[in-house]
Amino acid sequence: MRASGEEEKETHMSDLKLVIGNKRYSSWSLRPWLLMTHFGMPFEEIPVALDTPEFKPTVLKFSPSGKVPCLVDGDLHVHETLAIIEYLAEIFPEHDVWPRDRAARALARALSNEMHAGFMGLRGACPMNLRRSFAFKDRGAAAAKDVTRIIEAWRDARGRYGAGGPFLFGAFSAADAMFAPVVTRLDGYSWPVEGDIRAYMDEILALPAFRAWKAGADAETQIVDADEVEE
Repeated sequence: MRASGEEEKETHMSDLKLVIGNKRYSSWSLRPWLLMTHFGMPFEEIPVALDTPEFKPTVLKFSPSGKVPCLVDGDLHVHETLAIIEYLAEIFPEHDVWPRDRAARALARALSNEMHAGFMGLRGACPMNLRRSFAFKDRGAAAAKDVTRIIEAWRDARGRYGAGGPFLFGAFSAADAMFAPVVTRLDGYSWPVEGDIRAYMDEILALPAFRAWKAGADAETQIVDADEVEE
């Protein structure tokens, strides 16, 4: 006879669905998708095309915010990326979604919340766009200020807790998933960075989970004008 906890876990594993937008453009969808794929958490992917008449009514069937991503676990619908990540950490405790060390975990959560709520200058000037690459140019003072802070945060985390591996807290964690779309921005918009930052970015871009997402993005044909910028 299975323990009740094992039965509950099997139910979660068979029921999980993740509602996402276009892989070329949906930075928020990338975050939980990358985390779940990297850790081998089984789920069904439900893609909904952005910037179409069907998007809002379709997503509202899953998410009360009308936005992606949304995690569906049976009758439970979890929207907002950090809430999804915390829920996954609870139902898959065998995976180090967050660092095990308490101090490292606190910093990882703080940086993830900072990412969730901030960096509007970079987001606005450099929307995630896995369809194209851009030559570097001045994207404005707000974007430059954000990049300075992001690099500072990455170096601080790596300096304090990164000795055990190539990611922000050594091993890959939710903090890396939260910053993965930033990596694509710095890479895709050719921001000049020093070697240590480039090395971290290359680790994210080389992840099998990220490469799988990128392959999906490359297969898409829809162009979302709102996420296209001038050269």
